[in-house]
Amino acid sequence: MNTLLPMNGAVPLTHLGVIDARGADAAKFLQGQLTNDVATLGTSTVRLAGFCSAKGRLQASFVVWKAAPDELMLVCAASVLPATLKRLSMFVLRAQCKLRDATAELALWGLVGDIARVFVGEREVWSKHDAAGATVIRLPDVDGLPRCLVLGPAKELAVTWSPLSLDHWRWLDVRSGIPVIEAATVEQFVPQMLNYEIVGGVDFQKGCYPGQEIVARSQYRGTIKRRMFLFDVDALAAAGQEVFHSADASQPAGMVVNASPLPDGSGSSALVEVKLASLDDGTLHLDTADGAVLRLGALPYAVAPDTAQTT
Repeated sequence: MNTLLPMNGAVPLTHLGVIDARGADAAKFLQGQLTNDVATLGTSTVRLAGFCSAKGRLQASFVVWKAAPDELMLVCAASVLPATLKRLSMFVLRAQCKLRDATAELALWGLVGDIARVFVGEREVWSKHDAAGATVIRLPDVDGLPRCLVLGPAKELAVTWSPLSLDHWRWLDVRSGIPVIEAATVEQFVPQMLNYEIVGGVDFQKGCYPGQEIVARSQYRGTIKRRMFLFDVDALAAAGQEVFHSADASQPAGMVVNASPLPDGSGSSALVEVKLASLDDGTLHLDTADGAVLRLGALPYAVAPDTAQTT
């Protein structure tokens, strides 16, 4: 379903938070904690990265970039930030790295449409640059709509852009196919269950981090039998809701990762992690085996059956 309405404007991203990692060992420390390579981040590069438990389950997901030679910024869901900051801080030990919640000091905005195009021009996806005293991050387009994050000091970032609904922004995020770990989904998924290696959130050459052996084993031994897909449903969906197959009411076939109301108010779009076998026949339903039917949509990247079965 494509219910894309004309969207052009900006919205404060109050559902996200910012962790500031600063110190001579900041990059080295995070290199040993996250699923992606942050040690080689350049001044104009942005990467996705996850923070896993020892069991290889995602506790948080980040957009990460280097703000200065000894400073990195990590954007994550506000609902997981306090616990994530506490867990990461436990591992700092003697490393010269100070982690803190910088959300209150920085304004984080999402820009869509013409106003985003003004800021990003023809720059590549997942690149960053400075403009108007703020950091601008180019996000993947959704149905041809350019999008970007703008981060800057809350007192200095004067915003006069046309307002955009946060629900509309989050709906575009869902359609982008980039998962975000929220409080309701902490430690529910190995990265590959959310296609995280497909969208560039995992580096299998970077070395050790918590859960690395399990993530690598899943990749190379073919133990991933679940993947994330895009669905529409004629009901309000939310992260953490279970999904059931029509042929089995006794156990869930998957879980909602992220969801947002459709712009026309007819239901929701949702990223849902499901058993691959559940897509072969029958139908998937929200909450119960006779709940609202999930209709399979199209992600903006390929999750081929042969790829899904062997990763």
